[in-house]
Amino acid sequence: MEKTAVIAIGGNSLIKSKEKQEIEHQFEAVQDTANYIVDMVEKGYNVVITHGNGPQVGFGLLRSEMARDVAPRVPLAVCGAETQGSIGYMIQQKLHNALLEKGIDKQVATVVTQVEVDPKDTAFHNPTKPIGPFYNPAEAQEKKKMGWELVEDSGRGFRRVVPSPLPRHIVESDIINMMIENDFLVVAVGGGGIPVVPDEDGKLEGVPAVIDKDFASSLLAKEIGADLFVISTGVDRVYLNFNQPSQIGLDQVTLDEVRKHLEEGHFPPGSMKPKIEAAIAFLENGGQEVIITSPDCLAMALDGKAGTRISK
Repeated sequence: MEKTAVIAIGGNSLIKSKEKQEIEHQFEAVQDTANYIVDMVEKGYNVVITHGNGPQVGFGLLRSEMARDVAPRVPLAVCGAETQGSIGYMIQQKLHNALLEKGIDKQVATVVTQVEVDPKDTAFHNPTKPIGPFYNPAEAQEKKKMGWELVEDSGRGFRRVVPSPLPRHIVESDIINMMIENDFLVVAVGGGGIPVVPDEDGKLEGVPAVIDKDFASSLLAKEIGADLFVISTGVDRVYLNFNQPSQIGLDQVTLDEVRKHLEEGHFPPGSMKPKIEAAIAFLENGGQEVIITSPDCLAMALDGKAGTRISK
C-alpha cells in the first residue's frame, strides 16, 4: 500500500538569485524540484506538493501598485490565488514531463486552496510575514510612502510584511483526499492557502493576509492523514548553533528532543523556527514522521542517509 507524503517547498527555492527572478528561471528551478519529487513517487509515495509564494505574491502586489492608475488594484487574497495558479502550472508542467521521462503514468493537478483563519487572530494587528523582493534602505523608504510596512530581513535587506494568522482548517481537504485516492499527484495550499473567514452562515470571504506555508502544510498533512511530512529548505538538515563554530547537525531526533531545542532558542524566528513548530504540530496531531532537508538531499533523506528526521 502506498504511503502519503506532503512535501512543502519554499517560494524562495523557485528563485535561485536576485539575477534569476524571471519566469523562465523559475521554470528551471521548478524542473529541479520536479525531479526530486519523482524520486519520491518511485519510492512508492503518493505525494501532495505545497509551496511558498512570498517573492511571487510580492511581485504581483508591486505590479498592481505600479499599474494602479491604469488598472484596478488586485487585493492580497486574489494575488495569493493568482500565484497558486501560476506556480501550480509550473509544477504541473515540469512534474508531468519528469514523470513522462520515467515512464510513470500519473496525472498532476492543482487545487486552488482556501484556508480558514480566525478573524480575531492578533496577527492582523501585528504584520510579520515577509513577502516580495528585498530592498535597500533608500528603496524601503520610498515603499513606506506607499503605505507599506517593511522590516529588515536577516541582514539581506528590507521586505514588505503583512499579517500572518494561524490556519484553522483546509477548506478543500476532502477534495484533495479524493484526488489522492484516485492516484493524482496534487499541488495544494500554495503560499499557505488563501486566508478566508466564515460568517455565521458559513459563507467565506478572503482577508488581506498570508498564511505561513509550513503551518498550513502541517495542518493539511494532519487533515488528510499523511504518513510523512517533508519540509524542503535551503540547508541539508537542521542545525544547533547554526553558522557558529560549535554548529551541530541533527540526524534523528525525537519530538521531546526537538521541543527542548526549540525552548532553548536554537531556531531563529523567520527561518528554522516556524518549520520546527510546524513539524511539532504535525507530530502532536497524529503524524508519525517529519523530514527536514534540502531538495537535492531528498532521495537520500528518504533512505535515512541525509536530512533531519523527527519522530515521536
